[in-house]
Amino acid sequence: MGEPAARAWLTVPDVAERLSTSPTRVRRLLEERQLLAVRHDGVLMIPAVFLTPDGPLPELRGTAILLGDSGFTDDGAVEWLLNTDDSLDAAPIDALLAGRKAEVRRVAQALAI
Repeated sequence: MGEPAARAWLTVPDVAERLSTSPTRVRRLLEERQLLAVRHDGVLMIPAVFLTPDGPLPELRGTAILLGDSGFTDDGAVEWLLNTDDSLDAAPIDALLAGRKAEVRRVAQALAI
């Protein structure tokens, strides 16, 4: 994997404010794998790139489930999504944003741990 691009990170309350919802709803989105988060210094953090103005990036959930089924932890999934993957020539999250969902999922499936 290549080097990660600089990314903005949001706390659960930040995401709740951005989506005009409650922190409880954001935690539910995490449980449903519509969002992924990692802990930084004990604080749950969500990459801002996982959000659209309307809510979680729709392509993220299926990809997160596939990664989980392939043996990735949430930390591993977030790391993979944010780092350049040589076979995609981009970070998987950037490929998802560019409409390359099938390609991203094919690569993710090939990485089964």
